[in-house]
Amino acid sequence: MTGLRVLVLEHDASDPPLRVGDWLAERGGVLDVRRLHAGDRVPDDLSMFDAVVSMGGEMGALDDDVAPWLPATRALLSAAVDREVPVLGICLGAQLLAAATGGEVTRGADGPEIGAYLAAKRDAAEQDPLFDAAPMTPDVMHYHYDVISRLPPGAVLLMSSTGYPHQAYRVGRRAWGVQFHIETDAATVREWAAHEGLPTHSGRLGPVLDEADAAMAVVWRDMVHRFADLAAAPTGPAGARGLAGRRLPLAGGGG
Repeated sequence: MTGLRVLVLEHDASDPPLRVGDWLAERGGVLDVRRLHAGDRVPDDLSMFDAVVSMGGEMGALDDDVAPWLPATRALLSAAVDREVPVLGICLGAQLLAAATGGEVTRGADGPEIGAYLAAKRDAAEQDPLFDAAPMTPDVMHYHYDVISRLPPGAVLLMSSTGYPHQAYRVGRRAWGVQFHIETDAATVREWAAHEGLPTHSGRLGPVLDEADAAMAVVWRDMVHRFADLAAAPTGPAGARGLAGRRLPLAGGGG
């Protein structure tokens, strides 16, 4: 496949597409990176794109005074869900997607998640085109203070953890959010921690982070490839490209 047009919304200079960009390129993705933090505009025409990826950042999903492009970002994500343009939101991007579609984002009551963690699939993930092939308890890397405290109406919960329950979800038929970072490696997470003055070689930022890095490079690369394949697939009779013939749960997600 060639010429998969991917809009990338970069909210913070410290969190570019990194590995996600490489993995999309492996599937023919041509990235249009909008560096919103540097003054690039949020496009108002989705017809030019086959998929949207919204990256992470230091600001909160509703910090419009800090990041004045966020209202336009939320509006674009809402429109993408309505029009079934595939969306992948990562950390802040997942929070923006939730806020744009009726969910709630708040400060994490139990403090931040920083470093290597495990997340667990919910039953609904077994019927999801991106998460069905993922391991039951994959490694993830976190760096967030805010959390998605309430999913959007009708959203499907795909992964949870013992820390915060809303680790991955789908809203609508073709939009996904992951609270964790899949684009980073261990070195990047340690750079973020060092910038905040946190110890970078112990606990969840110690050797366990390197182990998570190696596992993530396989698991999440495959997931991003599935996202690209879905975005590039022709429209089927069900009206959503790549989902024809697959029954998807429209709400809930036990397990």
